[in-house]
Amino acid sequence: MEKDQKENLENQIREQIEVLKKDILSYKELTKPVSPDSSIGRLTRMEAINSKSINEAALRKAKDTLSNLEHALEMIDDPDFGLCRNCEEPIPIARLIILPETQLCVECAEKLSK
Repeated sequence: MEKDQKENLENQIREQIEVLKKDILSYKELTKPVSPDSSIGRLTRMEAINSKSINEAALRKAKDTLSNLEHALEMIDDPDFGLCRNCEEPIPIARLIILPETQLCVECAEKLSK
């Protein structure tokens, strides 16, 4: 990976981390418990509980992605960064731009998902 590509990727990762941190704060607000003594109707309460569950799943996913991005940022200067952990071939820069936290090339990721 060329120096300017690495710098661009690092900046992109930092931007994504900042966005995720803000999203996580929002999800935390949206996942607060639904009080049973709230004066909302039965259907509205069920909708609120369902919405809370969806937001909890989104919160978990955002936290996982944040952790993976922070790890990628720590490893970006490692000589093995950008190499597939399975086949050890370089991961195309286009894939790293889309998924900077990825550790697998497309071919190995497809094999593992089957």
